[in-house]
Amino acid sequence: MTIVNSESASDQEHQVTPLELFFDLVFVFAITQVTKLLAHDPTWHGVLRGMLVLAALWWAWTTYASLSSAMDVDEGGVRLAMLASTAAMLVVALAVPEAFGGEAVLFGVAYLLVRLVHLALSALAGRGDPDRHSPLVRFAPTAILGPSLLLLAGFAHGNVRIAAWVAALAVDYLGPFVIGLGRGWQVAPEHFAERHGLIILIALGESIVAIGTGAGFELTTGVVTAAVLGIVVVTALWWLYFDVAAIFARRRLMQASGLDRARLARDAYNYLHLPLVAGIVLFAFGLKTTIGDVGAELATVPAVALCGGAALYLLGHMAFLFRSTGRIFRRRTIGGVVLLAFIPVAVTVPALVALALVTAVCSLVVAYEVLRYREHRFRVRHPEIAD
Repeated sequence: MTIVNSESASDQEHQVTPLELFFDLVFVFAITQVTKLLAHDPTWHGVLRGMLVLAALWWAWTTYASLSSAMDVDEGGVRLAMLASTAAMLVVALAVPEAFGGEAVLFGVAYLLVRLVHLALSALAGRGDPDRHSPLVRFAPTAILGPSLLLLAGFAHGNVRIAAWVAALAVDYLGPFVIGLGRGWQVAPEHFAERHGLIILIALGESIVAIGTGAGFELTTGVVTAAVLGIVVVTALWWLYFDVAAIFARRRLMQASGLDRARLARDAYNYLHLPLVAGIVLFAFGLKTTIGDVGAELATVPAVALCGGAALYLLGHMAFLFRSTGRIFRRRTIGGVVLLAFIPVAVTVPALVALALVTAVCSLVVAYEVLRYREHRFRVRHPEIAD
């Protein structure tokens, strides 16, 4: 996380800049590389490694998302530093498929550089402001230790390397809880929410890429049907986030203040958006495998990815919205549980049928919410007219 001047959130608000979006393009390439890693090693061990890499990439991205709320990153020397970090992030992305293999050290070096540039920019943002400087000093040790452990993991092998990765990520993710939140740990709410919404949109784009790469060049009736079903699921996932969920959470973040806002931003966005992205990546992997051979039965791991990825997304929504609003969205929870229950079925039927089941569940959740709560949705989406 990165500190933001706590004087006035509205004074810090600004639109997402082209430079931030440029940085995000590299991140989406890294997500594509995670899907590639999963596709090349469709085993439980491969899934574990893929999720560990995704967790590391996510933490690096979300720290920069916080940084861009704290300062204008599109001017002067800061712009050059951001571009340098973008280049380092590209190297990280290139090394993702072999992050546990021959490019482990390269991944660790580039990742450490990305994180060190972030700390340098955070120090620049807090220059001359004790409220900003104090939490940065508390945060820096974990921000250096975690990436350093990832670098050291590159020199290890087997289970020792996995253990080092787990330890590194534990240091990063538990750091904000261990050091606590104090003055200065605040965000510009509209910008922060918009940035995370855009990264969900970019991650959903990875599922569309999976449709294209999985379809190849032979567009049979089964492949076209699977592609259409896939885009329907992606559309449903998009709808579930952007129709009202993102609006609910953004308004709640804007209404909060002080440490309440800082904690809400940390929990609902820094942490609880990771399951959403992970669910999208897993679904994209399962979808790519499905389109690759629509008539065959899915192996266990791709079947779990197809159904479980969509389920993780829905259950992640439940956690994200509960933390943001204090309400449980039961339809999404039920949909996630039903998708998990479909996993044993998905390994016994043709892949196209398994995808059709996932499509039906996600579409029904969306349709129920649209029809059952249409008046409430209208008030949420158009408060000026409703008032």
